Amino acid sequence: MSTPLQVPASSLNNRRTINAWALFDWANSSFALVIIVAIFPGYFLAVTDDVVHIGKNLTVSNDQLYSYAISAAYLLILIASPFLSGIADYGGRKKFFLQCFTTLGSAACFALYFFRGMDQLTLGTVAFILATVGFAGGLVFYNAYLPLIASEDQYDRVSAKGFAYGYIGSVILLIANLVVIQKYEWFGLSGEGPAVRIAFVMVGMWWIGFAQIPFRRLPPDSNEKSKENLMLKGFQELRKVWRQLQGLSNAKRFLVAFFFYSTGVQTVLFLAAIFAEKELGFATSDLILLILLLQIVAIGGAYLFAKISDIKGNKFSIIIMLIIWTIICGVAYFIYSKAAFYLLAIGVGLVMGGIQSLSRSTYSKLLPENTPDTTSFFSFYDVLEKGAIIVGTFSFGFIGYLTGSMRMSVLALSVFFIVGLLTMTTVKMKPEKQGNL
Repeated sequence: MSTPLQVPASSLNNRRTINAWALFDWANSSFALVIIVAIFPGYFLAVTDDVVHIGKNLTVSNDQLYSYAISAAYLLILIASPFLSGIADYGGRKKFFLQCFTTLGSAACFALYFFRGMDQLTLGTVAFILATVGFAGGLVFYNAYLPLIASEDQYDRVSAKGFAYGYIGSVILLIANLVVIQKYEWFGLSGEGPAVRIAFVMVGMWWIGFAQIPFRRLPPDSNEKSKENLMLKGFQELRKVWRQLQGLSNAKRFLVAFFFYSTGVQTVLFLAAIFAEKELGFATSDLILLILLLQIVAIGGAYLFAKISDIKGNKFSIIIMLIIWTIICGVAYFIYSKAAFYLLAIGVGLVMGGIQSLSRSTYSKLLPENTPDTTSFFSFYDVLEKGAIIVGTFSFGFIGYLTGSMRMSVLALSVFFIVGLLTMTTVKMKPEKQGNL
């Protein structure tokens, strides 16, 4: 049986290597923030017809089509996840596949420049799906580098550095995009549409350009070829975790809760811009300002709920956040003004960062102490999160299709939060890690 690549202790915690690794987050986070969250959703709705005909008999609204595009991207990623995880852990070719997915994602961003309207709808939709696959697929290999560059006692610090680099880099690029879009005449552009398409090119250049630094400095691939079936290996790891979870009732309950509330969280993050543009008339520049507000508030929210967790425990903090998330979905149904939506966005930012960081740390606390194979447990966790994105974004589009109302789709998300909340109340944390709950 092969084992993951072992790295000499002397090669760990090299500052130059760690900084290069963090710069990959600086590079690819630009896609997540600029295209997925801030700019592309509104642009997609602006250049496509309200009703899109697919084939002879099927018609969907453009916002539903956008939801399905996200579902399709993550379905492809979910199907490939066991294979990708097997390669990342046992295949010895992390850098090669990191480069492949990065090239795919950035090239797809360049292709989005040619998406101008309904005549290029297939191009725009496929390019967006491929860019998303490139982003999420690359993360598998990026994360797998952590044990190769840092000792276990440095994981949290190094991981936080990557997050910080990603946040700073993506915000810098988003601000630059805002300047180009609002002052397009400074750059010799004819209008906001061409300026937005230039933003897609800027993301592709930023992504592939800054990625060259980690490509050069990260440890090289192994020359040894695995004799194992890497597809089978990935499935074996997931199946092994599933069997182990049968004896860990609280960890399993938490994962059920996590799947449901993550379905709601991820759908809000992916589709909030669609709601703001279509229901409230937000322009692209409005959306960028909205996202910047979210990012700023999210930092404070993450610290706030980390502090609450220190005092009252992870479970208490997550339950409070899920109550807030449920209220947000209910209130969104009744919002018709931009000012009210900005206020609601502050609420989203408050619980956006905290729910993600505390979910991962809560899961780790529910695993048995000295668990030797946490990588496999978190691979299972990541597969659940991808599944939640598929279920959430597809449900959002399908409920809108059935009811003819995006507001009903938003309201329906509250069901996922309520189920997650009720399940979370049944989870028992270990007494020494429970806080004062």
